[in-house]
Amino acid sequence: MHIGELRVGQTARVTGYRGADRAYRHKLLRMGLTRGVSIRLVRRAPMGDPVEVEVRGFHLTLRKTEAEALEVEAS
Repeated sequence: MHIGELRVGQTARVTGYRGADRAYRHKLLRMGLTRGVSIRLVRRAPMGDPVEVEVRGFHLTLRKTEAEALEVEAS
């Protein structure tokens, strides 16, 4: 599943990356979105783009297309 399928307040664990080129995958890693890290969907904009997630104690805003590159497993 991807972040867009989570409900606000729901937590998930990053399991991988899909459809992202190597450079973008490295960008996600530098932002702390590594495999196994726990994330929580904080809020979603009214039109669904962007989304705000909490990762490692900080809040990160991702565009919908960026968020869809993350494969997650709901907790």
